[in-house]
Amino acid sequence: ADITLEALELGAIDFVSKPKTDLAHTLEDYTEEIIEKVRVASKARVKALDLNSTQLKSSERHTADAILEKQAFSKHFKTTDRILAIGASTGGTEAIKEVLMQLPPDTPGTVISQHIPAAFSGPFARRMNGISAMTVCEAVDGQQIVTGHVYIAPGNRHLLVERDGARFICRLNDGPEVNRHKPSVDVMFRSVAHNVGPNAISVILTGMGNDGAQGMQEMHEAGAPTIAQDEKSSVVWGMPGEAVKLGCVDTITGLNRIPQAILALMKK
Repeated sequence: ADITLEALELGAIDFVSKPKTDLAHTLEDYTEEIIEKVRVASKARVKALDLNSTQLKSSERHTADAILEKQAFSKHFKTTDRILAIGASTGGTEAIKEVLMQLPPDTPGTVISQHIPAAFSGPFARRMNGISAMTVCEAVDGQQIVTGHVYIAPGNRHLLVERDGARFICRLNDGPEVNRHKPSVDVMFRSVAHNVGPNAISVILTGMGNDGAQGMQEMHEAGAPTIAQDEKSSVVWGMPGEAVKLGCVDTITGLNRIPQAILALMKK
């Protein structure tokens, strides 16, 4: 896992996890995943590495409805706590790194759903903890979300934000894949829209497909400000591009400007 994450840092577009067992029965899905990722990589925006600078499957496609129903934010719930919610896929590990490196230790509690296998989410969280001023960990079910901490969804689990009295907690869900992904950004964004509403900030980064676009629209409807990475700085402008098409993005900007956009919203 660490070697794969290092390869992504050095410019690899994506990766495919080796099947552990029963290759004969999983070969079709495995083949489709490789073909799709090679197809995406052929269209990816790559650039020369600056050494001085700081997965699709053939299963049934579900929407976020398979995990939780869409509900409006309850205006009767009052809190001053804020939540930053970030979603990403292809190219996202490096994009998340660039964002976290520039956020201060008093950043609101941050939840992240990155499309990543279970074997990689823990090492990824540990690597991010080493470069961030905040404390970064792999999310644990029931864990309280507090200022200055980042909670990364475990691979093969959906990460939701729930209210527990006057506080927010992480809730892990082992339901079906949504938009063929688990964790799903749509699921996380929907839970934040319902439970946090206008006290949240939504950010969608580089990634193929459309996971997160509908969830960002729901966060926008709940009054949360929304930010999308622009096409020029994205490895694949799928997820942010789909959100832009829905008309639910307040700010479209380059990756290097996203931390400043977040900080500006934190001051409001």
